[in-house]
Amino acid sequence: MRVNKFVAQATGLSRRAADRAITDGRVTINRQPAKLGDDIGTSDTVALDKRATTPAVKGLTIMLNKPPGYVCSRVGQGSRTVYDLLPPQYQALKLVGRLDKNSSGLILLTNDGDLANQLTHPRYAKTKVYEVKLDKPLTPQHQQMIADPGVRLEDGLSKFTLKPLGEAAQTWQITMREGRNRQIRRTFAALGYEVKTLHRSHFGDYQLGGMAPGSFEQVVQK
Repeated sequence: MRVNKFVAQATGLSRRAADRAITDGRVTINRQPAKLGDDIGTSDTVALDKRATTPAVKGLTIMLNKPPGYVCSRVGQGSRTVYDLLPPQYQALKLVGRLDKNSSGLILLTNDGDLANQLTHPRYAKTKVYEVKLDKPLTPQHQQMIADPGVRLEDGLSKFTLKPLGEAAQTWQITMREGRNRQIRRTFAALGYEVKTLHRSHFGDYQLGGMAPGSFEQVVQK
């Protein structure tokens, strides 16, 4: 395997970024500066910025309980990213099921393209469950509107199932099969509500259970 491909698979860098890291002298092979075009053998040790790297095992999937304040991206643009919560062996995994910066809960990271497709393609319609707290009680009229016929947004009709989690009608369990960008927050905003907290507990066959915020665990693929 060429060294740039090895570094890209082990770190999540693009092939072009891996090339730059090599030409900048940040990559070594057996403690010697790497050169573009070098081949990596099974016994070679490759390091980026003096940290040993190893390509992730194929078919690797982890669950992460994302805390608020972290972005689901490799580039945080000044913010912390979910990759800051992970050790080097998981840095190359791809995000599945993003959450916005202020939301928390279950996301998956995997190098299994088939699994990622099954979880995100609309035709598979995987169920997702959220716990949402609003800034004020949701009126019965708006409860009915969200459930049926739905709330008109700029990218189409939004509807999902609501179940109250408290007597004040401010905390709700939401079940849905869609996954448009910030759909829950935009739906409530269109009706005059602000989502104070949003937490995802289930995604398809996966659920957080008792995982602590910021923790992760490797899972057996379903």
